[in-house]
Amino acid sequence: MLAAGVVGCIARSLCGQSGPRGEAGGPMAGGAYEELARCGHLGDKSFELLRRVGRQVARTQGFPPPEGYSRWETEAVDELLHRMITREGAGNQFILACFLKAVDDTSLEKLFFTSIKRFLIDEAKGTERGKLRRRFATRLAEDDLFRAVPGASPRWALASHLADALWQGDLDELVRAAWEVRGVWITAWNHSGPTPRKTVHALMAVLVGVLEAAGGAVREEDLAKALEARFDLLSPPQYSSLYADDGALIEPVVGQSKDTDPVAAEAVADEIWQEMSPQERQLMPHLGDEPAEVASVLGIGRHQTHAIMEALREKLRLALTGDGNDLHDVAAVLLRRGGGAAATWRRSTLMPGE
Repeated sequence: MLAAGVVGCIARSLCGQSGPRGEAGGPMAGGAYEELARCGHLGDKSFELLRRVGRQVARTQGFPPPEGYSRWETEAVDELLHRMITREGAGNQFILACFLKAVDDTSLEKLFFTSIKRFLIDEAKGTERGKLRRRFATRLAEDDLFRAVPGASPRWALASHLADALWQGDLDELVRAAWEVRGVWITAWNHSGPTPRKTVHALMAVLVGVLEAAGGAVREEDLAKALEARFDLLSPPQYSSLYADDGALIEPVVGQSKDTDPVAAEAVADEIWQEMSPQERQLMPHLGDEPAEVASVLGIGRHQTHAIMEALREKLRLALTGDGNDLHDVAAVLLRRGGGAAATWRRSTLMPGE
C-alpha cells in the first residue's frame, strides 16, 4: 500500500537515511509522481517535494510554528508533517488521496499544498472552536431559556423542547437555520476578555434560531460550527515573523513586489471554489455589475440580489486577504472558473475605496 511506507519515510528522513534506491543502487529516475507510482510509498524525491511544500505553506500562509519553535525551521516543518501523517483516523491516507488525484508533479505539488494548509486550518479552528464553545456555553447555562443535556458529548436544547428530543440531522440544516436569523452581525471578535454586549446578543439570537429549527437537543460542537459558518468567526489568526530562518531580522516589505506563486494561487482558489454554491459561482463574473442587471441572471428581485452579492463579496474578502497570497492572482483563477475574463476584475470589486 502507498500509505504504509509514509511513517517509515518520515523516520528515515529525520534520521538522515535515504529512501528507496534503484536496482543499480543509485537514485531512482523520474520525478516525485513517478517515484510514488513506481515504489508505492514516499521516497527521496516525493518526500523532498512534500517537505518543500510544507515549508512553503508554513512560511507563507500566516500560521504559527509548533510549540517550542520560534519560527518555521526545518525541524518545525518535519514535526508538522509527522503530526499530519500520524494523526488518528485518516492520517497517512492523505498521501494516497493526493497521489490518486494527481497526474504529474505539478498537480501533486498543488494537492500537497492544499492538504497541508487544510490541516493547519483545522488545527487552528479546533483550538478557537473550543474557546467559542466555552464562551457561549457559559451564557446558555445562565439563561433559563436553555437546558443542558448531560452526556459524553454535551448538548443544548431549549427549555420548551421535550426531554428526550435529540436533533440528528445534517450540519447544513443548522447552518441554513443560522443564516435565516436576520438583522444580527458581529463586526468585531475579541479572542480574550469579556464578550461585547452586541456580540452576545448576536450569538444568542442565532443559537435560539438554530435550536428552534432543530426541535431538540444539539451537540455543543455542532452549535459552534453553525455559529462559525454564520459569522466567519474562526478564521485562523495571522502571524508575521520578525526573523528569517537564518536568524536575521526581516526588513519591512511594504511597497516591494513579490514573486507570483501560481501553485499557491491555484490551490487557494480551488479551496474557495469548492466551498461556493452554484449560485455564488454563477455570480463571480458579475460582482462588479449593478444588482439590477444581475437580478435577471439569477431570476430573483433586485434587493435579494444585492444582499446575495454583498454576502459573496464579504465571503471572498475574508478568504482572499491576509493569507500570504496575491489577491489578484487568486481572484483571476476564480473568474476563469466562473466563465469571466480575469482582466475585468479589479481589487476595488472587493475593496471599495482602494
